[in-house]
Amino acid sequence: MAALRPVGRKPDVPVAERPPGEAADPGTRIPSPPTAAPEPSTDRHLEPAVEPRPDLRAEERAEEPRPFSVAERSAAEAPPAIRSQVATETAASDEARAAIPPRTSAGLRAATALSQSGPLGADAPSEPPGGLQAALRESRRPTPPPSPSGPRVPAQRPAPSGSPSPDAVRVRRTMAEVAPVADKVTSYFYALLFVRHPDLRPLFPPAMDAQRDRLLKALLTAAEHIDNTPVLVDYVQNLGRGHRKYGTRAEHYPAVGECLIGALSKYADSVWDAETEAAWVRTYTTLSQVMIDAAAADELRAPAWWYAEVVSHDLRTPDVAVLTLRPDQPYPFRAGQYAGLETPWWPRIWRHYSFASAPRSDGLLTLHVKAVPAGWVSNALVHRAQPGDVVRLGPPTGSMTVDHTRNSGLLCLGGGTGIAPIKALVEEVAEHGTRRPVEVFYGARSDHDLYDIDTMLRLQQSHPWLEIRPVVDRHGLLRLPHAIRAFGPWADHDAYVSGPPGMIRSGVEALRGVGIPSERIRHDSVEELVAAGS
Repeated sequence: MAALRPVGRKPDVPVAERPPGEAADPGTRIPSPPTAAPEPSTDRHLEPAVEPRPDLRAEERAEEPRPFSVAERSAAEAPPAIRSQVATETAASDEARAAIPPRTSAGLRAATALSQSGPLGADAPSEPPGGLQAALRESRRPTPPPSPSGPRVPAQRPAPSGSPSPDAVRVRRTMAEVAPVADKVTSYFYALLFVRHPDLRPLFPPAMDAQRDRLLKALLTAAEHIDNTPVLVDYVQNLGRGHRKYGTRAEHYPAVGECLIGALSKYADSVWDAETEAAWVRTYTTLSQVMIDAAAADELRAPAWWYAEVVSHDLRTPDVAVLTLRPDQPYPFRAGQYAGLETPWWPRIWRHYSFASAPRSDGLLTLHVKAVPAGWVSNALVHRAQPGDVVRLGPPTGSMTVDHTRNSGLLCLGGGTGIAPIKALVEEVAEHGTRRPVEVFYGARSDHDLYDIDTMLRLQQSHPWLEIRPVVDRHGLLRLPHAIRAFGPWADHDAYVSGPPGMIRSGVEALRGVGIPSERIRHDSVEELVAAGS
C-alpha cells in the first residue's frame, strides 16, 4: 500500500505501484458516514468560517517538511478551536453514554445484516419508496465508465407528480419534527457513533462542526427527493463514489444506520413508531446498498484519489492564488467540474475547488483559490503552499458542463473565484471550434477583485464570438441582475452560474426573469456539493 508522501517532494513511488482503486488502510483513513457529505454551500470556492490558524502568513518557510500523514495531532498541538470541540464532543458522548437507547431493534438488525451480506432480494422487509428497489437492481447492471466528453443531464430535474409513498410521508414527517433541533440530532448521532464505535473517532477530522452540517443537509436532501427516483439514485451514487477518498467500506454503513436511527428516534419521539422505524430501515438499507455498489463499480475504473504536485503558485492578490498542479496519473475531467482537495497541513479536511482550465494535453490542472477568514485549507493553499508540495485530489464531479450537441449561445455569470469554471468552459468551447456566441458577465465587488480580467480579455481578443462584460459592485454584486437585463435577448441561450451563494440566487432569479427556462440554467446545486462528500 502506498504511503503518504512528505510535503515538499514529488511522489517517490511509481504510478504503477498504486493500482487504480487501491484501498486505503482503515487505520489511517476516514470512514465517512453515507449520509454525511461535503460543505453544504452552493459556493465551493468559499469555506465555512472556523477558528483561524494564528499567524499563518508569518510561518517560517524554512521549517522541516512534515510528513503528509493522517496521524492524529496531540491535544497539545491542536488549535484552540479543536481542543474546545473535542471537549464539547466528550461531554456529548458522556451524555449519550448515560442515556444510550437499546442498541438496535430487530428490524434494524435485519436491515443492517442485509446491507452487510450483499444484494437486497426477496427477503427485504418490503418495497422501498419510489421504486428504489428496482432502481437498485438497475444500478447493479454493468455500465461503461462515463465519458468525460459526453453530454450531461442538468442537475435541476423536476419531481414526479402523484401522491407520495407511505415511506416518503413518514420520512418527511420525521425530518419536519427534528428540523428545529437539528444541531442536537446531529451532535447526538456522532456521540452515539463514537461511543458505540470508538475506533472510528480518530479517523474523522478533529473539528466536526462542518461534518454535522453536512449530515443534516444530506438527510434533508434525501427526504426532499425520496419519491424522485432518478434524482435520488444519482445523488446517492455520487455519495458512494465520493466517500471512497475517505476509505469508506461496506461494513461501515450498518453502524452509521444504527446510530442515525437511534438519534432520530430520540428527537422525533412524538411521531416515532414501529412503522416509521421500518420506513427508515427500508430507505436507509436500500440507499446504503446503492452507495456500496456505486463505490465498488467506481473502484474498477478509477483510483479513490490522486496525488498532485504543485508546479506553480501565482499570488494574484493578497488573498487569491492561481495554482497549477501535476497529477501523478491521468486525471479525466470536464470543463465546469470541480474536485475535493486535501492538503498535507490539514489531513482529513477536504474542500472543493473548480478547475480553471479545460483538459490540457500536458495533463496539468489549474485552480483558483481565495483565502477566506478562518479557512484552514484555503489559507494553506494561498499563503503556505509552494512548488514541490504535494496535495491529494478526489474524483471530479459536477454537472455544470456544456452540451456540445447543441448550437445555442451561452450566457455565463461568474463572481469572484467563480470565474474559474467559466474560463474553463470558454476554453472548451474554443477547442470544439463551433463558434457558438458566448457572453460572460464577470462580477466583482471592486476592480481589485477582477483578478483574472486580463486573461479573460485576451481570450476575447482571440475569439470573436466571445464577449466579456465586467460588472463591479461594492455592495454584493447587486448590479449583476440589472446588467443581464440591459443586454440580450437571452431566451434561446443556455446559462451557467458560478460564485458565492448570494450571487447564484440573484443570478438564477434574473436569468429566469429574462426568459431562460430553469432546465437550461446550470449551476452546481446543494445536492451535488453534498454528494461530493468532502
